[in-house]
Amino acid sequence: MAAGDAPSQDNLFDLMSDTTADAPADAVERVNELRATLQRARDQYYLEDAPELPDAVYDSLNRELAELEGRYPQLKTADSPTQTVGGGVAEQFTPAEHQHRMYSLDDAMDLDELDEWLRRTREAVGHSLSYCCELKIDGSSIALTYERGTLVRAATRGDGSVGENVTANIMQVKDVPKHLSIESGAMGFSQPIEVRGEVYMPRSSFERLNDAISLENDEIMLYNAEVDAGERTGRKLALKKSFANCRNAAAGSLRQKDSAITAERDLATFIYAIAEATQLDVESQHEFLEWLRTAGFTVNPNIRVVDSEAAVHEFCKNALEHRGDLDYDIDGVVVKVDDFAIQAELGFTAKAPRWAIAFKFPPEEKTTILRNVAVQVGRTGVLTPVAEFDPTTVDGSVVSRATLHNYDELARKDVRIGDTIIIHKAGDVIPEVVGAVMDLRPPDAQVPPVPSVCPSCGSPVFRDGAFLRCDSTECPAQLQTRLEHWVSRGAMDIDGLGTKIIENLVASGLLRDVVDFYKLDADTLADVATGEEKKDGSPRVFGQKNAAKAIEQIEASKQRPFENLLFAIGIRNIGKTTAEALAKAFKTMDALMNASVPQLCQVDGIGEVVAEGIREFFDTQDNRDLIERLREVGLQMAIDESDAKPQTLAGLTFVLTGSLERYDRTTAEELLREYGAKTSGSVSKKTSYVVAGPGAGSKLRKAVELGIPVLDEDALVQIIDTGEVPA
Repeated sequence: MAAGDAPSQDNLFDLMSDTTADAPADAVERVNELRATLQRARDQYYLEDAPELPDAVYDSLNRELAELEGRYPQLKTADSPTQTVGGGVAEQFTPAEHQHRMYSLDDAMDLDELDEWLRRTREAVGHSLSYCCELKIDGSSIALTYERGTLVRAATRGDGSVGENVTANIMQVKDVPKHLSIESGAMGFSQPIEVRGEVYMPRSSFERLNDAISLENDEIMLYNAEVDAGERTGRKLALKKSFANCRNAAAGSLRQKDSAITAERDLATFIYAIAEATQLDVESQHEFLEWLRTAGFTVNPNIRVVDSEAAVHEFCKNALEHRGDLDYDIDGVVVKVDDFAIQAELGFTAKAPRWAIAFKFPPEEKTTILRNVAVQVGRTGVLTPVAEFDPTTVDGSVVSRATLHNYDELARKDVRIGDTIIIHKAGDVIPEVVGAVMDLRPPDAQVPPVPSVCPSCGSPVFRDGAFLRCDSTECPAQLQTRLEHWVSRGAMDIDGLGTKIIENLVASGLLRDVVDFYKLDADTLADVATGEEKKDGSPRVFGQKNAAKAIEQIEASKQRPFENLLFAIGIRNIGKTTAEALAKAFKTMDALMNASVPQLCQVDGIGEVVAEGIREFFDTQDNRDLIERLREVGLQMAIDESDAKPQTLAGLTFVLTGSLERYDRTTAEELLREYGAKTSGSVSKKTSYVVAGPGAGSKLRKAVELGIPVLDEDALVQIIDTGEVPA
């Protein structure tokens, strides 16, 4: 049997597991949450080339899901991310079906997990083994099909069964052989062969690509600025998006609609696998790699066949130590049983071969020098320490600042100015200070001072739990951040007024609080400096066009829903969801302003501390005056009930469990709440109805035990359509 074929699902590792245990409600909910999050992350990774979830976070969530499914086997489904591979097919590409499934690999997140796999593999076979150790290239998987030695198709992995046909683009990758060598014997093969590997972008090429995009964007920004200022006619141009890392660049370049763009991107490949090896005269992975070289493919030179676990460890440690010396990204080591016959004996799971594992490197960490701990003042007056350090590249992006969250956290980490500190990002957008390298602490390292006064206004600060807070109503930093929050999405959603524009409006005395937004006119706004310069060095101004659009946005914000206003005014601890609950409960600003703490505590999600914070906000005369001035300029001070549904489900509590075909659970719960219903995540004697879809578990059983009526999805649809529970 071939290295990539899987006609049988026989498992030498099969273990007896208890499938009779009930899955707790919280486990079922967590499994559903994890699956939704992981599937969205896959779509971003494979279809959009724009992953938002860091690799380390994805791995951690995937591991948690696998552990839950292992603990409660009845929760495992065939379409779970732990049992499936990759993504789907984007609209711009035709589907390409794989004759032999393209599997992913199981992960070992540390050496202990790697050792456990080595032990199980050895025990399953019954004797010691040789392993082929290869670098795990951080690129985009590819399958290349050859007929009589000629390349006829290239496909991405997709979901493992069906990928995307990218033949035209792969033809532009220089090191992919279009015809295999005579020495390979491929021209005499009676059946097509499919080899597999990774398309990647060298780091040097990645840097050149982003540099070129940056230069092009500089030209675009100059052009757009001239259009805004009326110095040039024409439409503004969109900025080009730079790539976050080599992997995204490789995937995006491979999946271009125009293959000419792919040709410009300097992609390369490493080939390392075959779908079906029966036509080759090879018996092991290392022999197959030699055949690949003979055939004309590029094979990574960093490969070693070893026969001991200690040697596997040594290869992994060397790869981790020297990864920075390579001109391409790697994120681990792939360890394979070398012998093809033993690979066939070990077989596959639904997702991965049992004869291989990916040892994943720990998230990348870099060291740098801490130069300062600045103090940032937020809109609610919280003082946040921010580490400022020498710029360093972590996971493909340059960072020079990282929040330290609060002064308790700063003390716990004991980082001092002058320290060599460790920065960790794990692919995330936000870097984190892990701690200091104590052995490198200089004698003159300074403990960052804890401020006693606000750095913005000089007012005394006070302790509020783990936080330091300034409560001055005249604090410029709080004003700036309050104004930025007011125009943000989810609040009053006013496009076009960025940080610098607001800063200059404050400096010029045109903005003293949020009400002043509604006193601005286009002529005044047009003359505000943007903080940028023209080619001649003179300051660039906002311009009439931008000003007119901003005034339109400001005027439109008067019609934003009442809950947006509640979120925008900046009551401490009130986010978007709580603002919606308050709007629904009290209907009008006047009712909310006069609500008592006990009344506020009746609202779902609001406890005594939050309720007291709301009461304190409205008891402050300055805030009441602000509300009145906002009322005068025409903002919505009540919920719009013109489209409100009758509250026919008031007093009823619904619990949704299992899967739904016509709604996702969040949407269904929102629609029920529009009729006045409450929704809950757990079943109790107070539950009125349980809606159970396929896969419902312990919640359904508890409902039956308690005698609570159980509805199916058809009944749910009828309730949402009519607001009435069917008889």
